[in-house]
Amino acid sequence: MSRAQQWVQYFLSHRHVTLELINKIDEAHYGYKPTPTSMPAKQLATHMLFSFYSFANAAKHGDPALFGQKIEDPETNLAKLAETYTEKTKQLIESMSDDDFDRMLDLTSIFGVQIPAKQFLQMAMDHEIHHKGQLFVYVRGMGHTDLPLFVKRG
Repeated sequence: MSRAQQWVQYFLSHRHVTLELINKIDEAHYGYKPTPTSMPAKQLATHMLFSFYSFANAAKHGDPALFGQKIEDPETNLAKLAETYTEKTKQLIESMSDDDFDRMLDLTSIFGVQIPAKQFLQMAMDHEIHHKGQLFVYVRGMGHTDLPLFVKRG
């Protein structure tokens, strides 16, 4: 199995759970916040989707300027947006060569370091996992009790 295939599997083992959680958020709850200082549910979910895509896009193309670019999408349905950006992110990772994973990214202006793209993708995964934990709290607060396990293998 190639590194890209391994990464896609790893990404999807977490993203499938994120998708399940997002699919539990109906439009009436898009503005739900567990605390007054929390992001609204839709903002948290889109932050997760757009962030991983942004990380993967910068890693694939070796261009840190692609990281953090504002993404605007006219889709208003959160579940559809999640499916679209999961597929787009998956395609970016699938298209990466071994050289792409090993390429050094100069992130000194953003994070103060130079790191290989594979480590940058790990940062993306850590970010996703962090926010996925928050998303569990959100959907529980919306009244959902039938929740997925934290990760899905296979």
